[in-house]
Amino acid sequence: MGTTQKKTILIVDDMPENIDILRGLLADQFSIKAATNGETALKIAGTMPPPDMILLDILMPGTDGYQVCKTLKANAKTKSIPVIFLTSKNEINDKTEAIDAGAADYITKPYDADYIKQIIMKHIRR
Repeated sequence: MGTTQKKTILIVDDMPENIDILRGLLADQFSIKAATNGETALKIAGTMPPPDMILLDILMPGTDGYQVCKTLKANAKTKSIPVIFLTSKNEINDKTEAIDAGAADYITKPYDADYIKQIIMKHIRR
């Protein structure tokens, strides 16, 4: 009997407690990788096999989420990975900048657990 491998989600947030909350919500359905900064996220995303999806914070020290997303979308190996921004930034121009950077979706904190699972399932099906 073959087992179905869980899809992998890379969670990127400079606040480890936010990663822990998301891991608690998603670990039963998905394999979770995590990064606390943009540079590490880009390294993980470039490994094989790449993650199936990235949940990405915007406000991080160093490389911010917008730049991480733009870098991912400019790389042939990572451009097809759906990126969902998960952030406290909720101005309309923040959402526009995220979509311009290549994001598949945009969720603001605090978020509803069921809603975030619905959005992930919408984008992770391949």
